Amino acid sequence: MFGPPSPLIENYFQEAGFWHVATISRGCKLDPKLISALIERWRPETHTFHLPCGECTITLEDVQLQLGLQVDGYAVTGSTQSADWGPICYELLGAILENINRGRIEMNWLQDTFLEWDNDSTKLERIRYSRVYIIEMIGDYLMLDLSRNCVHLIWLLKLVDFRVAGELSWGSTVLATLYREMCGATRPNKAKIGGCLSLL
Repeated sequence: MFGPPSPLIENYFQEAGFWHVATISRGCKLDPKLISALIERWRPETHTFHLPCGECTITLEDVQLQLGLQVDGYAVTGSTQSADWGPICYELLGAILENINRGRIEMNWLQDTFLEWDNDSTKLERIRYSRVYIIEMIGDYLMLDLSRNCVHLIWLLKLVDFRVAGELSWGSTVLATLYREMCGATRPNKAKIGGCLSLL
């Protein structure tokens, strides 16, 4: 993951609604035993934890307070099917990956391709760098997938215009992803869990 974003691109993050989550520390250490204990107490029927002291859950308010993501606004929707991911990736990021697997790109490719940018970069380069940073933050922290190494390009399509992205309810998408992962983790023989585990 990149370090904290430069103040030179702060306005793009502010517009897209990701400034707060980009500036908070993502280096918190997760306790696998605690996460396992919570999964054992998770009830998919009600999306709540059943604890000795009662029931509790993670709410949209928790997401907004902890991550600073928008919870009101338009739903993040769209098709994951596209035959033209290569040109889309090139247009929005300025680089293309040879191997795009069902609309997903490898996080390592992002880290190796977009290392650092300097203060002399153009506006277009700063916009592209901001997109890369947000995509990496989504794939590495907010909506972590089970591979721990891929992120879907559907999120990139939501970052074409940062003002439009700022009107989307990213917080509800992060929470829905975590709920889905928690429900899936209650199945037998499920070894991994994705989603924004710091919310736990």
